[in-house]
Amino acid sequence: MAAKHVVVLPYDEVWIEDFLKIEAELKDALGDLAMRIEHVGSTSVPGLSAKPIIDIDVVIKDHSVFDAVVSAFAGIGYKHEGDLGIPGREAFKYEGKEHLRKHHLYVCTLDSPELKRHIAFRDHLRTHPEDVREYSRIKEEGAALYPYDIDKYIEYKSPVIERIYKETGIA
Repeated sequence: MAAKHVVVLPYDEVWIEDFLKIEAELKDALGDLAMRIEHVGSTSVPGLSAKPIIDIDVVIKDHSVFDAVVSAFAGIGYKHEGDLGIPGREAFKYEGKEHLRKHHLYVCTLDSPELKRHIAFRDHLRTHPEDVREYSRIKEEGAALYPYDIDKYIEYKSPVIERIYKETGIA
């Protein structure tokens, strides 16, 4: 049982502003190394309840610029952690970012299956309000049932996620 406290909050429009602040800092550091910076995850979907943590995918053309990205991120306080068991998604951790909302930062190549999954899932939810309502309900229930067990929380919401993946054709 993980000790991390699971907190799911109703959607907050400030999450968009929080993403834009993080994005601006990343863009300043990366210059033209990134093709785009995507706000993904639940905080990127209007109306969706979420853990108040911004998920970000920095998209690069291919792995040839990855070392330069790692160096640029190191200059602003991010450290590469590897793929953490998810191929096609390189994770970064940070310290000293109290001026920004807590966030998860990933770098993906343009052809990354994980990037495609993130975008397809987000875009599906943005256009299917009935799924937003259902997923919000499941996330809120999961957080109430398993407030100190992130693994059980994830397991609880997985059937909805898998159904949406199937509907989008990315399962």
